[in-house]
Amino acid sequence: MKISFVKYHGAGNDFIIIDNRKSKIELSKVQIERLCHRRFGIGADGLMILEHSVDYDFRMKYYNSDGAEGSMCGNGGRCIVAYAFHLNIIESKTHFIAVDGEHHAKINIVIDNILDISLEMNDVSEIQTKPHSYFIDTGSPHHISFVDKVDDMDVFNKGKEIRHSAEYQSINGANVNFVEIADDYLKIRTFERGVEDETYACGTGATAAAIAFSQKTNKYNNEIKIKALGGNLRVAFDINDNVYSNIVLSGPAEFVFSGNIEL
Repeated sequence: MKISFVKYHGAGNDFIIIDNRKSKIELSKVQIERLCHRRFGIGADGLMILEHSVDYDFRMKYYNSDGAEGSMCGNGGRCIVAYAFHLNIIESKTHFIAVDGEHHAKINIVIDNILDISLEMNDVSEIQTKPHSYFIDTGSPHHISFVDKVDDMDVFNKGKEIRHSAEYQSINGANVNFVEIADDYLKIRTFERGVEDETYACGTGATAAAIAFSQKTNKYNNEIKIKALGGNLRVAFDINDNVYSNIVLSGPAEFVFSGNIEL
């Protein structure tokens, strides 16, 4: 079976995307894992399927690089919006459905293959404050630890340890974020479950980090800037009675290449 695909990245968080609006493509877990493999496949942090929807502009299905269907992916959501724009499915705004419900997004700027996209995330009302960390579900579950020097962190080993710790076994593990508070931005590094490694960025992780920062410091002024390994993101929200609403994740989504592959 030969399939056509495109590859996009959002701040270095990279994805294979397949247009399956005609519902002709069915991929197994093994095939998805193979496609995402960085030695034997195309290579990506995850794979997304763009499907037809009667009630929305399109449906987003997201799979981790281990081949298993994943929870919501913020950077993936922004990248699939960029792809929908390039397919002429949408114009500057969209309303689509994902595993965690419906989402709105808008395209702010288009410069060649790079689009700046704002994606609305679900409200957050439950925040678990722990002795040295926070736990927040922003469409995907996230453990957030604030550290002094994030560049010196052993993200792979420490992240893997926390991801597989007993406290997160009931939810099949959590994504783990290490966050450093700088002068006017947050610096973040993330170990992602399903990828089982550090990724260059994580949209739901950036969102969780911004909310945790607000909880920790009681500081918030319009928008929080996030610096990840692969690029910069922005998170904005409203706060009322400790409920975070109108959460918007913004940043770049870039077309990388397209191709065909025989499975």
